[in-house]
Amino acid sequence: MNRTLLIIGAGIEACEGIKIAKAMDLKLIIADGNPAAPGLAMADWPIVASTYDGEAILAQARELMARGVTVDGVIAMCADVPLSVAIISNALGLPGLSLESAFWVSDKLAMKARLQAEGIPIPRFADVSDKSTLAERARAIGFPLIIKPVDSRGARGVQLIDNANGLEAACALAARESPTGRVMLEEYLSGPQFSTETLVDDGRCYTLGFADRNYEWLARTKPFIIENGGDAPTGVSPEIKAEVNATVERAAAALGIRQGVAKGDMVYTTQGAKVIEIAGRLSGGFFSTTQIPLSTGVNFIEKAIKLALGEHLSEAEVTPSRNRAVAIRYLDLQPGKVDAIHGEAAARASAGVEMLTLFIEPGSMIRPLANHTQRAGFAIASADDKHNAIERAKAALALISIEYETAKP
Repeated sequence: MNRTLLIIGAGIEACEGIKIAKAMDLKLIIADGNPAAPGLAMADWPIVASTYDGEAILAQARELMARGVTVDGVIAMCADVPLSVAIISNALGLPGLSLESAFWVSDKLAMKARLQAEGIPIPRFADVSDKSTLAERARAIGFPLIIKPVDSRGARGVQLIDNANGLEAACALAARESPTGRVMLEEYLSGPQFSTETLVDDGRCYTLGFADRNYEWLARTKPFIIENGGDAPTGVSPEIKAEVNATVERAAAALGIRQGVAKGDMVYTTQGAKVIEIAGRLSGGFFSTTQIPLSTGVNFIEKAIKLALGEHLSEAEVTPSRNRAVAIRYLDLQPGKVDAIHGEAAARASAGVEMLTLFIEPGSMIRPLANHTQRAGFAIASADDKHNAIERAKAALALISIEYETAKP
């Protein structure tokens, strides 16, 4: 009774999770650097501080505690800030990641080194923050390869490079997207890719999220790797799914994730399942908040909050009650300045549509896609089978039309 949860992140995606926390009768301290973030309106005690500044959030939480407010748990809501969460949880003696684990899942080079040391299958990788090593290390990994910032998010600066010609320019771009200017290379792995999401309760894993990732735009968006959503249930065999799940759960353990959430970016290669990345947080893209519950019947956010509060999960509450097909697809638009948007209401009311959100409005500038933050909107649809879920999401988006401003003479 009267427990208080500190939530880091109050953006549009976080609002779905914040609503669940409110429905659990929790008091909420909510932190976000944007004073206009929509989730702050649901806070009992709002904190305006950067989600990346754990110490600043901790200082304001301590001020509230001095006034008699308890803090019983801390969680990031669809924000990639594991270090901020760990700074607070460790300082206040709350459940969560150790500072070492939070570092591993925040720094892609440290993560790869740790996974490699623990025998987890990963792509070949190299640190090229020293640009003089770029050509040599690229040759050692071989083309095609991935170049990306060590510590950025939302696919910013992530590029697929086919040959040495554009390597230096790609490295410079990736460095600009890194807060620390660090860049790494990674072997490009062929094979189906998956998004996974796992609840971890005292080391015991429950992987409830498993979706096939969709890269049908890749030929057009290269060198940038822009995902056009995903869908469940998976199209691969139960044996492959089981191997991917086992690998992601081993990786979570190797990174010290014993209480909380492990989000996996996985690929199945000719050598078997391999880890691209593991995040110690709830996913974005409305995967944890919307898609997993629609597919499995399990309120994933509620369970993650319980773990953050130090509660344990029963087998019954993490056992899926259904296996419904769910698909998310993104709006595909030509570049230009938006003058008017038509068809949104009809798209929202389209058959099987569970959620439709646009990130644009009249006056917005649509630019060629270079990272995931530039996507203009999405539809999530469900159906009895995967094909129909995908078609429903596509059909809803097809109802939306955009008028662009024309240049005046």
